[in-house]
Amino acid sequence: MPRSRPPLSPERIVAAAVEVADAGGLAAVSMRNVGKALGVEAMSLYHHMAGKEALLDALVEWVFAGIDLPRRGEPWRTAMRRRASSARERLAAHPWAIGLLESRTRPGPMLLRHHDAVLGSLRAGGFSVADAAHAFSVIDAYVFGFVVTEVNLPFDSPADVEEIAAGMMATMAPGEYPHLAELIESHALRPGYDHTAEFGFGLELILDGLERLVGEGLPDRAGDTIPAPPRSSENP
Repeated sequence: MPRSRPPLSPERIVAAAVEVADAGGLAAVSMRNVGKALGVEAMSLYHHMAGKEALLDALVEWVFAGIDLPRRGEPWRTAMRRRASSARERLAAHPWAIGLLESRTRPGPMLLRHHDAVLGSLRAGGFSVADAAHAFSVIDAYVFGFVVTEVNLPFDSPADVEEIAAGMMATMAPGEYPHLAELIESHALRPGYDHTAEFGFGLELILDGLERLVGEGLPDRAGDTIPAPPRSSENP
């Protein structure tokens, strides 16, 4: 007797859509392809999902559901560091999501909850409304940009780095590119080098700048100084 297939549900449909996107990119996500992944006709999906646009909205919700939110009472810097690291991991695992997250015109509760929690953490840490928006924007620009670079790098392991670096060095005449050669030899080829560690270094630079912004007050776009709110209780 053949094993019965689990009943369709929005959760199963979204999970199948994630598998399709992981395998073929966002362009591969269609009701037909998702139905095929589930072993059903595409029309069966419409009993649980209004159509492709609703499915894409559900994918956005799925992505945000896997990103850590700031916790109540957590210092803003800790919250932003943890949330940014979590977002990087989520997007690196599913890079098709990068171009999708901010493109939807019908945000769902997960997206709204996420954005509200991030802004709430920054406001509780002493950021003005405008500065909270600036902070949110610059952190996300860094996270998204880093992931785009990370997933397109031509290496996955230290052995790959060594092979690519050796090839680069072979094309460079001695002394022609001294600073690049120095970087390769003393940084990229050092034992234990991991490009992903660069993420934390850059993130801390951004958080340092935001700490100065909220602690000292910087000129706004009109040239007036924004009064400094109370500093976060967290040490840098």
